[in-house]
Amino acid sequence: MNKQTIVADTIDMVKEKLNNEGSGHDWYHIERVWKMASKLAAKEQANSYIVELAALMHDLIDDKLVSSKDEAVQEVEYWLEGAGVSSSDAERIMDIIQTISFKGGNGRKLTTLEAQIVQDADRLDAIGAIGIARCFTYAGSKGDVIFNPELSVRESMTEKEYREGPSSAVHHFYEKLLKLKDLMNTETAKQIAEERHAFMEDFLIQFFNEWEG
Repeated sequence: MNKQTIVADTIDMVKEKLNNEGSGHDWYHIERVWKMASKLAAKEQANSYIVELAALMHDLIDDKLVSSKDEAVQEVEYWLEGAGVSSSDAERIMDIIQTISFKGGNGRKLTTLEAQIVQDADRLDAIGAIGIARCFTYAGSKGDVIFNPELSVRESMTEKEYREGPSSAVHHFYEKLLKLKDLMNTETAKQIAEERHAFMEDFLIQFFNEWEG
């Protein structure tokens, strides 16, 4: 099976799996990450095939979205084999999608350009105007409030604390989103992140002006 067909089949599979996702990790998020990752791969001269497949499947094993990560990993591995992806390519793809998550700042250091690109593309979709919209969508899906001034910003935390501790949508900006600009890997992503970061800063100024009345 040729690579274009495998990518097309992957798109269909991911669309079906994330059809009813309502936390900001839906197909349209995947599509934006896939397109951005493809753009970065071209700019940075990375393996576009590996980047595309990893970008398309990067949320299929996310523990925010699946009940059993181990089962989700097995499902993706089984699907890659059935789709005709070589074992060496499948290993590279699985390594990427298992290591790019933020995890409260406790993620593993990435060792390949392809992993760095997929991580950058995913993080770029978490900042700027889209990032703001997704932040409030995700907070709502968890039952978090817009803002709670009685909560303090968590400067350092374990992955468990990051996932389960008390927070608010606005706190998420300070605990993750505003940190992402300086965590970009590639020069292309760093340039794109500057404008999106500034937009979030402007939004927060306006938010607190209105909050204070």
